[in-house]
Amino acid sequence: MNPLVAPEAQPRAFRTALSVNVNKIALLRNTRHLAIPDVVGLSRQALQAGAQGITVHPRPDARHIRTQDVHDLAALVRDWPAVEYNIEGNPFHNLMDFVRQVRPHQATFVPDGQDQFTSDHGWQLPEDLERLKPLIAESQSLGVRVSLFMDPLADMMTAARASGADRIELYTEAYASAFGTARQSEVLARYVAAANAALAVGLEVNAGHDLNRENLTEFLRAVPGVVEVSIGHALIADALELGISEAVRDYQRCIQNSFSALKMPLASRGPVVARSGGGLSPLPR
Repeated sequence: MNPLVAPEAQPRAFRTALSVNVNKIALLRNTRHLAIPDVVGLSRQALQAGAQGITVHPRPDARHIRTQDVHDLAALVRDWPAVEYNIEGNPFHNLMDFVRQVRPHQATFVPDGQDQFTSDHGWQLPEDLERLKPLIAESQSLGVRVSLFMDPLADMMTAARASGADRIELYTEAYASAFGTARQSEVLARYVAAANAALAVGLEVNAGHDLNRENLTEFLRAVPGVVEVSIGHALIADALELGISEAVRDYQRCIQNSFSALKMPLASRGPVVARSGGGLSPLPR
């Protein structure tokens, strides 16, 4: 396929995993001096409903996920051998402390400011390359896979690979904003090109930010090789209406529909095993 024209369905032999970002549950809890809603309890419900991962983004100001939440959720995930724990954040702020203490399956490096409202841009490469390299290597030495939060810029993927990272996470806000407009195909083509460039240099591909039940299926039909989507704000908002279990099942239906349209058999995505060179290793027991 030509990545510069309108995207078309991409064949694949695996099913994209859904990781539920539970930050907004913690944000609601933190508005009162009570332990409700229960971040761990609702995360457990999400896993029981079929989520394959839990994501948290503990910010330095602890406005949603707190340090204790990170550890409590690590304990929860230990009871689910096929589930992955993903901790996001800026490695030059507080993320590396959690990587060293918790050793999650995956650390997603995000270039956020200390007081940033939400993630709104990816790493600039090669400008950020040299200072990222030692932290990526350290994380991998602890058995933690590293994903870099990246804008859909195909020409940055070679530098992303040179950093030593295992994956990139495509920042999907631009796609979500263009969805349903005349610019949708043009913008989506940039994600196709970026994913293809990442795959070509040996990177795996994640995606996240403003993906929802309306736009997720079409994104996964077009963009090749997406191993995992991390979804929080929209899924938790949907859970207020549907309940978290049904919201998770509905997002899984969106993922399933992206494959059903290809009319090909699916390989169930089982537990991920350790890979050499900084891949996944289990949380310490």
